[in-house]
Amino acid sequence: MIYIGEGFEGSGPNAAHINLLLGPKEGPLATAWATAAASPGPGHIPFQAVLKPNVPVKPATLFIGKAVLHDANHENMTWGPAQLGVGAGITRALLDGMLPAGAEDSWLAIALVWVNTKADDAEAVYANNKAAARLAAQRALMTGWPSRVELESALQSVGNPFFTPKKP
Repeated sequence: MIYIGEGFEGSGPNAAHINLLLGPKEGPLATAWATAAASPGPGHIPFQAVLKPNVPVKPATLFIGKAVLHDANHENMTWGPAQLGVGAGITRALLDGMLPAGAEDSWLAIALVWVNTKADDAEAVYANNKAAARLAAQRALMTGWPSRVELESALQSVGNPFFTPKKP
């Protein structure tokens, strides 16, 4: 079983967008986790999220940047505040009881994380990633989210920070 969640928080270059995959270690997520961890690509270096050195996130969370690393500032924003935010958000979801009791040691997570190359406020990047990761974890386990009513409503005003059509 794989649970899929999404969370978006903030605005401008410091906004966070998380796509989150959660599930038991015994399932297909374990293969995806190990394969992704062992298969870095140019500008994309998967790594295990930590709360601080020697304190990994539970459930074990693989952080994968969706944006190619651009320059030293982008690298620092990705590896610093974004990954700490994701780690804190997943941990908060666990400690708040959003994840099942067994998830702490028997589940894995893969966080696909957008960090804008123009991010310029480390505190905002941290806070937005923390909130987006927690929201993504919560949504991953929500049965029936989004509802058909929410989908129909969203179709009336589709858009994202990069494009909003004149006529949905």
